[in-house]
Amino acid sequence: MTLLPALPFRLHLHAANGHAGTPVLDDAGFRAARDAITSWPRYAPTPLHDLPGLARALGVGALRWKDEGGRFGLGSFKALGGAYAVARHLICTLATRGIAATDAELAAGRFAAETRAITVACATDGNHGRSVAWGAARFHCRAVIYIHETVSDGRAAAIARFGAEVRRVPGTYDDAVRHAAEDAAVNGWTVVSDTSYPGYTDIPRDVMQGYRVMADEAFAQWTGPAPTHLFVQGGVGGVAAAVAAQAALHFGKTAPRLIVVEPDRFDCLCRSAVAGRPTPSPPGPDTIMAGLACGEVSILAFDELLHRADAFMAVPDEAVAPAMRALARGVDGDPAVVAGESAVAGLIGLALARRDAGSAAALGLDGAARVLLFGTEGATDPELYARLVGAAA
Repeated sequence: MTLLPALPFRLHLHAANGHAGTPVLDDAGFRAARDAITSWPRYAPTPLHDLPGLARALGVGALRWKDEGGRFGLGSFKALGGAYAVARHLICTLATRGIAATDAELAAGRFAAETRAITVACATDGNHGRSVAWGAARFHCRAVIYIHETVSDGRAAAIARFGAEVRRVPGTYDDAVRHAAEDAAVNGWTVVSDTSYPGYTDIPRDVMQGYRVMADEAFAQWTGPAPTHLFVQGGVGGVAAAVAAQAALHFGKTAPRLIVVEPDRFDCLCRSAVAGRPTPSPPGPDTIMAGLACGEVSILAFDELLHRADAFMAVPDEAVAPAMRALARGVDGDPAVVAGESAVAGLIGLALARRDAGSAAALGLDGAARVLLFGTEGATDPELYARLVGAAA
């Protein structure tokens, strides 16, 4: 079975793995994030689906899918990062005032008189903003969320339902990042971003520590011989860096190969890896993979990936709908999986690399490969999902 049509892609083998960059995510920070998040009401590990039919179709030994569509009812893994960073910010702010607070006390509203005077802001293409808005509502502070002009009305409404103020600005995601930072500086707000830049690293580090919970669960859920390959979404690099750091902690020197996959229209990580320094992708058409429409890397995440990633891939939008449909129908007896347009980047990377003999050989991607994919979102835009798949989620 051919999962995807023959499509062009770019593969950069990262020969500097282990010899460049610097790990930035410490294990103590991860443990603090894990202890906090796993104590929240409604916390439960998301499922890890075994997809043997899809594995056979792609010609690999095993394939498993970490399904983040049900995470805290928010539809994506980003529920782990933004909300955790909001709680951390509030706890640290109150500590400077001599108030010792816990997540549970914040959620119960014990310090609501103080926290309601605090405003957090961020830019988003949808999922991160939803997490920050949910965290602000849960922990009793104000949120202002910036979206760029192509973010769907459905995603904007999903953010607003948590009581956040949503501001739409012209341009791209990176333009929204700048608007959020500028307005926050003028108004005395705090940016809770999943991307880092010079002078702004502490909060994005907390966000990525939260993301590591997803990888920690997946590695604990995996049974049998360990995975050999991890295909992970790109974007600004936060989730890939989190997976890379957690793989290093869990597997040590036998960590699986890590391949970072991003849209070929927003390939800042691949370009940066080639250059050895942060390099933006040039302006161009938008991508249907809205969660990965990022033109500039997170400097923290890139440092981690420069040290740990084995390869970077840039893949075309034309592969998105076929990949989503294959998961939705289930291949050769596999369970049906609801995956949003950004969730399938890793599957696209795997499928295209596996069918190309040179790429497969370079990545050691043979019939015995055991692959873990991260389904980072469900149908976070139901109208778009139905249009691409041909059926409602």
